[in-house]
Amino acid sequence: MGDFQGADFLLLDEELESEERLARDTVRAWVSSEFLPRIQQHIRRDGSFPMELVPQIAELGLFGANLEGYGCAGMNNVAYGLVMQELERGDSGLRSFASVQGSLCMYPIHRYGTDAQREKWLPQMAAGEAIGCFGLTEPDFGSFAQGMRSRAERRGGGWVLNGSKRWITNGSLADVAIVWAQTDDGVRGFLVEKGAPGFEAPDIKGKFSLRASVTSELYFKDVALDEADRLPDALGMKAPLSCLTQARYGIAWGAIGAAMACFEEAVEYTRERMVQGGPLAGKQLTQARLADMFTEITKAQLLALRLGRLKDKDLLTPTMVSMAKRNNVDVALTIARGARDLLGANGIVDDYQSMRHMMNLETVRTYEGTHDIHTLILGEHLTGLRAL
Repeated sequence: MGDFQGADFLLLDEELESEERLARDTVRAWVSSEFLPRIQQHIRRDGSFPMELVPQIAELGLFGANLEGYGCAGMNNVAYGLVMQELERGDSGLRSFASVQGSLCMYPIHRYGTDAQREKWLPQMAAGEAIGCFGLTEPDFGSFAQGMRSRAERRGGGWVLNGSKRWITNGSLADVAIVWAQTDDGVRGFLVEKGAPGFEAPDIKGKFSLRASVTSELYFKDVALDEADRLPDALGMKAPLSCLTQARYGIAWGAIGAAMACFEEAVEYTRERMVQGGPLAGKQLTQARLADMFTEITKAQLLALRLGRLKDKDLLTPTMVSMAKRNNVDVALTIARGARDLLGANGIVDDYQSMRHMMNLETVRTYEGTHDIHTLILGEHLTGLRAL
């Protein structure tokens, strides 16, 4: 496989600033040279994340890349989106690792934390010296996060936390967990450090999807927290949902990377695969499928680029992000399935990447708001009525 070029049918590179192209191309080259040669060993039976690459990811400035100060890269949001695209071209687990670190952990500390919390955690996290996780989803409450049962109660000058969280990316790797819990005043966010008495984070095993990502449960039994562990400006569901909006934005870009990886693999394979006297790529049905894939990638790129420009102007709304996450992930999953099909039986072995992306995207379609949840968000926006 030669150097990855990416799809740019409408010459969108001309719409990018030089710094945006440089950020994308730097991460693109790193994913090809450093990450992809390692991916097979991490998706085998046990499943693991290549932690040895964390210092390199930090050196590239990819943790909290679009945040300002505290050692963060301060990229604009288009550059940030482009690097998320390239990370997910490698694997959804790689993009998830960086996305959780930046959008779901560093962002709430940056926006809702105290100066002391920012000074303590953000430089370490930007440098990859501390890893974070985001505890919102619970075993019985996925899309309906408001139903959470985890609870923090005031005791003396601090708090006591009880409850559990599930499907938490980086959970057992994390040095600090951003945990959302009910209180007498409403939902609040807390910083829970690794090793706190009563806090456990066992891994979830047996996943078919996101094999190169660590997924955990979080258990809290009478975990004592200081007032200094509370995010003071985070009150109500608006706070954790604002974090999800940041993560969903990155996902909308990331899915394009997975789609491009599968499309390129399908093109290369069908050119070389000989069927009935000629290459599979020369058959009408094959060309029709490739044309559909390429068109959908191009449309997804336009949607993501417009989103990024609006975000940089502070004009982006959560509903816009819902449209992009819903569309781009669905398109990417369809492309991955189609590419796997074009590879025939070879598509099910890990010498090829389309099935790996396909299985990963099944999860991406579900997390950070399912496809149907984003459909209903758009439906309510269009009609003014909340569907029952």
